[in-house]
Amino acid sequence: MQPAGNYIGAWEQAQFDLMTADIFGFHALQIGLPQLPALAASRMPHQWQSASQFSSKETKLAQQVVLLHDFAELPFASQSIDLIILPHVLEFASEPHQVLREVDRILIPEGRLIISGLNRVSLWGGRQFFGRVAGQHFLPEDGEFISPHRLKDWLKLLSMEVSQTRFGCYALPVDNAQWLQNSGMMESLGSRWWPRFGAVYMIEAIKRVRGMHLVGPALKQKNVRQAHAVPVANKIREHGQN
Repeated sequence: MQPAGNYIGAWEQAQFDLMTADIFGFHALQIGLPQLPALAASRMPHQWQSASQFSSKETKLAQQVVLLHDFAELPFASQSIDLIILPHVLEFASEPHQVLREVDRILIPEGRLIISGLNRVSLWGGRQFFGRVAGQHFLPEDGEFISPHRLKDWLKLLSMEVSQTRFGCYALPVDNAQWLQNSGMMESLGSRWWPRFGAVYMIEAIKRVRGMHLVGPALKQKNVRQAHAVPVANKIREHGQN
């Protein structure tokens, strides 16, 4: 991996560790980018890695590996996964909408989805754009950057509620390891003064299901209050008649 990839991967690994550590459930799935262990900090007992190519020597004991060539058709039952990670999958998918629909299908109600992507509204996105025009690509040329705003619109159509958005990687778009390692000042300035212009973003969304009703103690308490309102009204009418 090139220095630029290492720089982005280190930030994303730290964010995935923070975001997944306190998400509870039983089944977690990472789709794509197997070289980045996005579920390393997850406490879920059953974890899957879905990738088109994956070496069995790298398989963790806690994980089961599924080999796929098409992320638009996932071999999981509907509403069976608690947490799904999509690291840079949509921007390289030929049918990103279908991938999201499949994710929505297998995600349980109130399940979590975490997506990472490259931000086109950033210095890195600008260099990629002008590099494509000049025929000198800085980042993979087959990737299509998806803006966070556009991605949120897609999630909204699937009734997924965005719970948080994070931006990072504010260093200048260079492929020099020493320069990127010494970019601490740019990181602090960027996160404070232009936070939405980071090279990478992460979006966490929750699958909401329409028509869900309260159950248990909350419903019982509501029924008690409604039953108690009847005798009060009767007493008022009786008093008026007297």
